[in-house]
Amino acid sequence: MMKFKKSKKQALQELVEQYRTENVIDSVNLDEAAAWMLRNKHWQPRVKKQIEILKQELREALREEYFQDPQGRRVRKKHAQKTIEIVDGKPKQKVLWHDIETATRPEMQACSQQRRQGIVMDCKQLKTDVDSYNENYNKSVPIKLLWDMTEDLADLEFADSESGRNENDKSDEL
Repeated sequence: MMKFKKSKKQALQELVEQYRTENVIDSVNLDEAAAWMLRNKHWQPRVKKQIEILKQELREALREEYFQDPQGRRVRKKHAQKTIEIVDGKPKQKVLWHDIETATRPEMQACSQQRRQGIVMDCKQLKTDVDSYNENYNKSVPIKLLWDMTEDLADLEFADSESGRNENDKSDEL
């Protein structure tokens, strides 16, 4: 019989289950679980993975960099674009981070389309999760999700404009 090696994700999933079992809990706080795994030497970063850890921290930092545009909106400054590059005759995925103030239209269009596709995939997974919950575990009224977010966006834009207006009003007060 053929044995398959566990993936890193499967190993981490098993560690979370071990943490839940040993601590007799249902819900997991990742800060506490990670501290437990390190404290008990269940996980340690490999030296060759340090670049990946730093890249993740850089991604998070760039994703959270915002500035105020001329209209007063809070805008993300850096935008990721996945590209494919041929290295040694093989395709390799690469991510370029563009600054919104210097990006070309094709770069921003690619970034926007890729980000929108990510949102669509998140919505698809949410729908699958809620459908499964409703069909298998929900003992009450089914959870219904609305997928047209036009009103939500309008509400958020209105709240942003009111927030900006209130801040401007306050700046006149002494």
